[in-house]
Amino acid sequence: MSPRNGRRTGAHRAHSLARQLKTKRRRRDLDEIHADLQPQNAARLLRQEPDPDLPGCAQFYCLHCARYFVDLTSMKEHFRSKVHKKRLKQLREAPYTQEEAECAAGMGSYIPPKKVEVQTQPLEEVTEMEASS
Repeated sequence: MSPRNGRRTGAHRAHSLARQLKTKRRRRDLDEIHADLQPQNAARLLRQEPDPDLPGCAQFYCLHCARYFVDLTSMKEHFRSKVHKKRLKQLREAPYTQEEAECAAGMGSYIPPKKVEVQTQPLEEVTEMEASS
């Protein structure tokens, strides 16, 4: 037997819920992260003012993944993870430029993207003795 009205009820909720979760977990794009890797931006991001609303008071930040961590050990664990290594591999390719897009559209000769040398950020480990003095 079919329902009285010829439509399924509640079907619209599942689609909008998936869309909400997708935007909730959205991370920074690779070209934004390439901009963050510039020395002046990287220094600003690595030495942030303590913010109680962010994990670890914004003191443990991974530049390549644009992610905050609770403490130094979880950040070190992240550096050894597959997620971080995949992100480093993605960042090795230079971001697209407008000139490259025009060449790909037939407005010039195509030049393949350059490779960029990306390494994990250095850790500044502060021991408790240095922090107390």
